[in-house]
This record gives sequence, structure tokens and C-alpha cells, in this order.
Amino acid sequence: MAVVITVPVCMLLAVTGLAVDGRTEALGDARTTRAEVDLSLRVQALVHQMQRERGLTNGLLGGRKAFLPELAATRERVDAALAGMRDDNAIEGVIRRQLGRLSGIRASADRGDAGRATTLTFYTTAINALDTVDPVAETATRADHQLSNGLAGLRELAAAKESLALERGLLNGVFAEGAFQGREYLTFTDVRARRITALDRFRQVATSSQRTTLEHAFATEYARRATAYENQAEDAADGSALHADAGAWWNAMTVLVDDLYAVQESVGDDVRDRADRLSHDAETGLAAYLVAGALVATLVAGLAAFASRSLTRPLGALAEAAHDVARHRLPATVARIQQSPPDHGELLPAADPPDHPDARLLGGTAEIAEVAASLYQVEQTALHLAAQQAALRRTTTESLANLGRRNQNLVRRQLGLITRLERQELDPNALAELFELDHLATRMRRNAENLLVLAGQNPPRPTAAPAGGLEVVQSAIAEVEQYRRVLIAAVEPVQVRGHAVADVAHLLAELIENGLISSPPTEPVEVHGWYDTEDGTYCFAVVDHGVGMSEADKERAHARFSGSGDEALLTSPTRFLGHLVVGRLAHRLGEGAQVHLFDTPGGGLSALLALPGRLLAPAQEPAAPLPPAPPAVSCLLNGFRAGVARAEARAIEARTTQGASS
Repeated sequence: MAVVITVPVCMLLAVTGLAVDGRTEALGDARTTRAEVDLSLRVQALVHQMQRERGLTNGLLGGRKAFLPELAATRERVDAALAGMRDDNAIEGVIRRQLGRLSGIRASADRGDAGRATTLTFYTTAINALDTVDPVAETATRADHQLSNGLAGLRELAAAKESLALERGLLNGVFAEGAFQGREYLTFTDVRARRITALDRFRQVATSSQRTTLEHAFATEYARRATAYENQAEDAADGSALHADAGAWWNAMTVLVDDLYAVQESVGDDVRDRADRLSHDAETGLAAYLVAGALVATLVAGLAAFASRSLTRPLGALAEAAHDVARHRLPATVARIQQSPPDHGELLPAADPPDHPDARLLGGTAEIAEVAASLYQVEQTALHLAAQQAALRRTTTESLANLGRRNQNLVRRQLGLITRLERQELDPNALAELFELDHLATRMRRNAENLLVLAGQNPPRPTAAPAGGLEVVQSAIAEVEQYRRVLIAAVEPVQVRGHAVADVAHLLAELIENGLISSPPTEPVEVHGWYDTEDGTYCFAVVDHGVGMSEADKERAHARFSGSGDEALLTSPTRFLGHLVVGRLAHRLGEGAQVHLFDTPGGGLSALLALPGRLLAPAQEPAAPLPPAPPAVSCLLNGFRAGVARAEARAIEARTTQGASS
């Protein structure tokens, strides 16, 4: 019953809201129109004085020095009007752009070296720009026809007055000169036509009293004199001499322009009065509708409170069930599915019995029971999707691992064959080519190991002898393509524990490869190694002088270095798989092993690998002292790779043992 009553009441409330919105919009329109009409009249006052200055300046350039006192007074009025208009951003911008040369134009006119056509164009352009930003030109009303006609009348009067003032200034110079020059006659006829057209459009939208006021302005003695001068100018189209008093023409036209300006002000007053009346009516109507809306809202609130009592208990039970599914049951089940071991047969839990308690909420309506059943179906669908995704990830991971193991076995056999050929070959040139083939196979082995690392396969780590830091670096260099560009700058002596040698060399190879790819082919990539005495760690640094990385890219790279889940493998772009390999290897080295990226001074990127003390073995005296390792470029260019061969042999032995055990 409450619902039946509430529906029409809600409809009444909606209608009231629409009425309030309409009244608010009407009130805003009326107030905006009132403010814009005030600003428009201020703009037209400035335009009126600019038009007077234009005409007097044109007469002065035609030779009438008698205009100088009146021109000086007009300039003062223009400057005062300009100062009062700088509170509006749009108009101030027009003043700055169009009237920036006003002082220079005035000075040229006073000296007599300014052209009449150029000066007239300058003033006309500035006046047209002011008319363009006149707010009345953009104001539109949606509700009141009389107000809309008033605004249209203001626009047409502004256009007619500008045409009349332009004609006054143009003929002022022509009469002072004594004849039309150049295209002045064509300009004169065009200006007259625009004035007549604008006045015709004004008469179409004006009221009878406004039309009467306009007719009075054009029925005065001064208006008739101005018409006579116009007719005289019209007869001089062939360029014949004009014997007209420029001062008398100016006085007659000035009175006519002023009378038309008075008509414009009268229409503006009518528009303001209409806007005030509309604003008052809108305020009254808005207050009435607000009171009615408040009463209807109170009624609706009471009915809603009454109706909600029958829904509170079942909705509360439904919310509790949804909360339990969203916060506890569904996340726990999804986590269990994703974390279940690969040999787990059934990923999904057994389905709940048909009389699942969440599906039949006591005291609820049939619709609420259907919502509960739908919630249960959503839960089951989410679990099925999670199980499918987990199965897909496992299949993908197993495929990668299988492919990696196959490639690893093939490359291991290939490396064994190449090693035997190297031992049997005596020709230095052939031996050098075998070394290059050995290097390519070593890189292939690293790619196969990358697949195993990305697939999360952690083969058992057999105990091996520690290796020196220089040997680890040389082993890493042997696994990159452009090894000749790698420069071992300085590596302090250190012993890396045997179980970490292969992973550290692999990680350094990935960092060196990234530095080689990201730097110009003529720039070397440097490798440094030193003890950090403050926290007992040993640091390897790979320094390139390439394009570097932005801060956002470095943050994303650090996130990949710290991640170890399968999701990153399936969602990260393929060009960043090397970052994932570095992150997995650092994670496999255990707590304390960290990789950081820094900007290289002068441009480029530096990668820092920090090894904790538990991965470092005590220093030991070698049984047979090794000769000092030369730079990597020299080591790999000589025919026998003396320094790199020893380090690579030890890495091959460690990886071969790991591959056999996996």
C-alpha cells in the first residue's frame, strides 16, 4: 500500500524539481542579461567616443585645423572610458591588442604625416573589435520573446550607429580634402547600405515606442542637413570637386549620431527593466516551488520510512551474506585455487547443497530470494573463472619449462661437441671461429635458462667451489652478444659462494645485455665491483652511457625486480622479460640480494647488484695464481680468450651439473 501511494507522490516531487530547476535557470538568465546589458552600454559609451575621435582625426588629416580643440577633449574622454573598461578580461585584451598603437597614431595625426585611409582603418578595426566582444552580441534568452527582441534591437542599433559614425568620419575627411580619393566613394556607399540594412532590421524587432523614438531622431533639422550633404557627396562619384563645409557636416552628423546613441540608451533601459521584472518573477516563483518541494519531500520521506520497515530485515541478511562472500569466502577460495600445488586434481570446491542458507533468507520477499540466488551464482562463476585462469597459468608455465629444458639439453650437448672440436683444432683461424660458435651457443643456453627462470623452475643447487668476482664478471660477459664493447673497469677481489655463482653470473649477463642494447654501438659498457664496508655487502655496477630511463620507467623496472608471481610473466610486455628474469634471479638469491637503477652522470643508466655477506665466501689463496685479467675487449679479441676461457669453463661446469640434475 505504501509503495502504491509513494509512486504518484514521487512523480509530484519530480515535477516540482523540474519546475524549481526551470525557475532557477530563468533567474540566472535574467540576472546575467541585466549584468551584460550594463556592460554593453559601457562598451557602447567607449565606442561612441572612439567614433567621435575617428571622425575628428580624419577631418584634421583632411586639412581642418579647427578640429584640434574638440579632438583634444574627445581624446581625454576616450582615455577615461578606456581606464574604466580594464576590469573585464576580454575587453581589456582587445584594448591591449587593438589600441596598443593609439598613442602613435595620435602623434602621427598631430604631425600631419599619417595617411587618412590608414588612420581610418585603424580606428574602424578597433571599434569593430570592441563590438565583437560586446556581451550583448552573445546573449540569448530561452524564455522571454520581448527580452530577446530588445537584445536584438541593441545589436542592430550598435551596427547602425557604427555605420553612421564611420560615414561621418569618412566624409569629414573628404569634405576637408575637397574630393573623394582612391576607394573612398565605394567605402561611402557600402557604409550607407549597411546603416540602412541595420535600421530596417531594428524596426522589425523594435516596439512601437522605440520606432517612434528612432523616427524622431531622423526627423530633426540636423538630420535633414546631413541628408543633404550625403546627396551632394553621392553626386561626386566621378571624383569632381566638393564644395562643402566640413565643419557644418561634422556638427549635423554629430547631433544625429548623438540622437541615435540616445535611442540606443533608451532601448538598453527597456531591456534592463524587462530583465529586472523577469528576475523578480523568477525569484517569487522559485520561492513558491521550493516551499512546495519541501512539503512533498517531507511526505515522501515519511512514506519511504514506513515502507522501508518491511524490507530492513531481509535486506540486512542479504547484505551480511554479500559481505561474507565478498570479504571472506570468495577471496579465500580464489587464493586456495591459485596456490594449490600443480599435482592437485580438482581446483573447484564441491558445490553447496540446493538448500544453501544464503539462498533462502528468512522473512524476505521472492525478489530478495532471487537476488540471493543470483549472488550465489556470481560466486560460483567467479570460482570457475579463477580455476580456469589457474589452469591456464599452469599449462603456460609447464609449456615454458618443458621448452626450456629441451633447449637446455640440446645446447648442453652442442657445447660439449664444440668443446671437443676446440681441443682438437690447431688452426688459429678455425679455432677463432669455433670460439665464436661457442659464444653463440652460450647465449642460447642463457635464453633457455631464462625460460626456466620465468617458469619458476628452481633446480637443485649442487655444492660447487667458490669463484672469484672477476671470474663471475668474465663468465657474464661471455654470455652477451656485443662482448667486445664491455670494459671491466675495476673489480675488487671477492669470493662468491659456489651455489650462487651461476645465478650471479646470469643476472649480471642480463644487466650487461640491457646496457649494451640501450647505449650507442660506439660507447662501452663498464663493469665495476667493490666492497661496501658499511653493511658488509659486495656490489657489482653495470654502467652504460645510453638514453637512460625516465623516473616512471625506473619505478616500473624496480617493481619488476621485486616481483616473483606468475601474473607478471603473463601480463608484462615482452620487451621487459629481461627485467622479470633479473627479479626472479634476485629473488632466488635470497634476502639481501637487491638490484637498483640509477642515472649515470653525463647520461645513461647504472644498474647496481648488491650481494649480502651470506653469499660471499672467505678469501682463499689460489693453488696456482692466475695472471691479472686484462680488459674484456682484449680478452675476447685475442685468439685463445685466455682470461675468459677459465671463467667460462667453471660456469659451464656448474650449469652442466644443474642441467643434469633437473
